[in-house]
Amino acid sequence: MNTTNSKTISVDPTEFAGKRVLVTGGTKGMGEAIVERLRKGGAHVVTTARHRPEGLANDADFVAADLSTPEGSATVARHVLEHLGGIDILVSNVGGSSAPGGGALALSGDDWQYAFETNLFAAVRLDRVLLPSMVAQGSGVIVHISSIQRRLPLFEATLAYAAAKAALSNYSKGLSNEFSPKGIRINTVAPGFIETTAATGLIQRLAETSGTSEAVALTMLMDSLGGIPLGRPGRPEEVAELVAFLVSERSASITGSEYVIDGGTIPTV
Repeated sequence: MNTTNSKTISVDPTEFAGKRVLVTGGTKGMGEAIVERLRKGGAHVVTTARHRPEGLANDADFVAADLSTPEGSATVARHVLEHLGGIDILVSNVGGSSAPGGGALALSGDDWQYAFETNLFAAVRLDRVLLPSMVAQGSGVIVHISSIQRRLPLFEATLAYAAAKAALSNYSKGLSNEFSPKGIRINTVAPGFIETTAATGLIQRLAETSGTSEAVALTMLMDSLGGIPLGRPGRPEEVAELVAFLVSERSASITGSEYVIDGGTIPTV
């Protein structure tokens, strides 16, 4: 997938000065773009992934952990509280689908469990440990990265993922109703088809399942979504800019909302 590079956006290097941030799944794709954007704005960002990336500048700002497990979530939360002394912004980006193609009956119980552990419970577990710190200081922002598949589920390969993201969006709304009065804003971002390594992996799996080329699988995927009126997939840096807005003081009265960034894919109002 190749698209034209987007224009460079001017960033205020002091916008997030002094802010303590955790971005999960922050070494690739959207997560990496979000980490880079918030750091450019002056934030102190800790991120996570299963494997330590090469060329890491600061070991203390990365935690190797599997957030699909309670142990991994506990390790990350403990590191954040000890290393940062609290938290101001949490972006739960980790997620994805590794289930086989073939429709609903091809999914095993383990496939369903892993989808929910990764796409729902990873966020829930971190919220449970880190929210008390935000409540104590009377402020904080949480952004959960959901997906338009919560409204447009694809049965061929990602039904469990779509169901877990639907649960995440529902959970986020309920959480915002409880904690907004305590000074914590909670919003959800629902990307559509974004040009990431994970999207490339999905296209490869669909190509293998259908016995077609990746180009045909890409067209099939876009068609299954009803097309993209914008004419191209989204870019990770575009999602990062939306997240930066939502965690900034520019959106101080926005909470309990979900922002779709899908190039117009969802056909309803």
